[in-house]
Amino acid sequence: MSTPIRRTSARPSTAVLTSARLREESRTGGPSARSTERAFLQLQSRVGNRAAAAAVQRARDTSGGKAGDSGGTPAASRKNYRDRIAGLLDRFKKNLEPIDTFVKGFQTPANAGFTQQATTAANEGLKHSAAASGTSAASGNLLTESVGTVVSGMDAYKNMKDARKHETGAGHHTARKKARTKGADTVVGAAGSGSYSAAVAKEVTKIQKAADAAVASEASGIASASVGAIKGMRSAFRVGGAARKYRQVKKLGDPHLVHAGSLARLNESREHANWAAAEAFVALDAYWNHEGQGRLELVSEAVDAAWEAMGEARDAAEHLRRAERDIERLSTVQGYAKKKQLAKIGKETVGGGGESTKAAAGVVTAVAAGTVGLASNPVGWGLAGAGAGLVLGVTLYKALRAATKRYEEVHHPERWAQEGGTPEEAASRGESLKHALKFWKKVSKGERQAMAREIYALAAGPEISGRTTAEMRESARALLIALKSGPAQHKLEPEAWAESLNDPARSAGWIKEIAEQLASG
Repeated sequence: MSTPIRRTSARPSTAVLTSARLREESRTGGPSARSTERAFLQLQSRVGNRAAAAAVQRARDTSGGKAGDSGGTPAASRKNYRDRIAGLLDRFKKNLEPIDTFVKGFQTPANAGFTQQATTAANEGLKHSAAASGTSAASGNLLTESVGTVVSGMDAYKNMKDARKHETGAGHHTARKKARTKGADTVVGAAGSGSYSAAVAKEVTKIQKAADAAVASEASGIASASVGAIKGMRSAFRVGGAARKYRQVKKLGDPHLVHAGSLARLNESREHANWAAAEAFVALDAYWNHEGQGRLELVSEAVDAAWEAMGEARDAAEHLRRAERDIERLSTVQGYAKKKQLAKIGKETVGGGGESTKAAAGVVTAVAAGTVGLASNPVGWGLAGAGAGLVLGVTLYKALRAATKRYEEVHHPERWAQEGGTPEEAASRGESLKHALKFWKKVSKGERQAMAREIYALAAGPEISGRTTAEMRESARALLIALKSGPAQHKLEPEAWAESLNDPARSAGWIKEIAEQLASG
């Protein structure tokens, strides 16, 4: 058990110190030249601490009442216990992310600016306040990064087990890809946690005016530069993957041009069937007007022939309409796949540029600390602010897009509802806005899931999409291969891979796999 903290009445409270400072300022004729900056930095620290406490309480309230006894085997109980822990940590992390965004985008660059100003003016009071605010900011970053690292590690372990369980197929590929991604997130998160720990140590040494403050500042700059470089390189690899996938999808060509010959053949078949039907009706008229022996038998045969010709003409017209519709669907999903990859390239380029700029700022900080002690400079401050601005811009864009999608999925459920299904009842505007603000929830019924269903409906076998033409099915499967969902990724032979597409029991896994591949590079 931890030792309880004993309160001492000899230590003055914050309120007493504040009132004393105000009395001193009124006695001397007004506040000091830097009191506004110090007050702003102290306000930042208090806001960050209160927001973190509120996030902890929200996560605790959410998880309350859900940790009852679980029945079943001990293994199932352990699994359920691990799932609850992972869910709690994930919710806690997502509650911390808005605070982390504020710290990285506003508080940290502002601290760098105040540190630069304090160093230039040799203002020890402002320098101390900036260091205190910096300690608060780095501590908040460290908490968010540490929780995220633990969550990523648990996700990586879970998906590794799922990949071993499935061995082959869409489930194996989805789990293996997530395991790799979450494993990389764990490594990067651990490095980021180390960097923020160094930042905390740097700010603490500034507060204490320790002799080794320059060394701590140099170490923090090197750690920040290393993590920024790692994140920048990872973004570059992601940009490369998205660009390759975009080129592969583009190579498939415009479906209207690729299937022009197929449409022409279907149209020709429809015209022949219409001519055959017209000729059958002409023959029926001729036999109907026939007055010779066996008239009724000839008329009966002519009616059967006309009926059969009408059926063939109707089927031919239906095949043509189906093919034209499938071509439009294929064109839509190919355009969506290219758009997703271009969007990923843009986000990763801007975000990676921000991380690289922050890495450059870390290098400048390390060099400044190693050459002139703790002296700051406007170059490091400018680079830190620019990098934070780029990363913040990408974060806000993602948050706004996610909120918009959450709003649409409940306010317009019919927009991306499954074909042939009954859409859910639309929520009111107020309820939709509340759902949009639930940043911890993922979109489960949006455009990407609808496009995944479209691709699967075109690529599935005759058991699932019997009326799709063979040419169209091959084009849709070529799109799957371009999206890195082919036989090689699933560790299957082409025949077994095609059979898995034709298995209704694997439809849900396939749709999930395609949705994941549309979003990744």
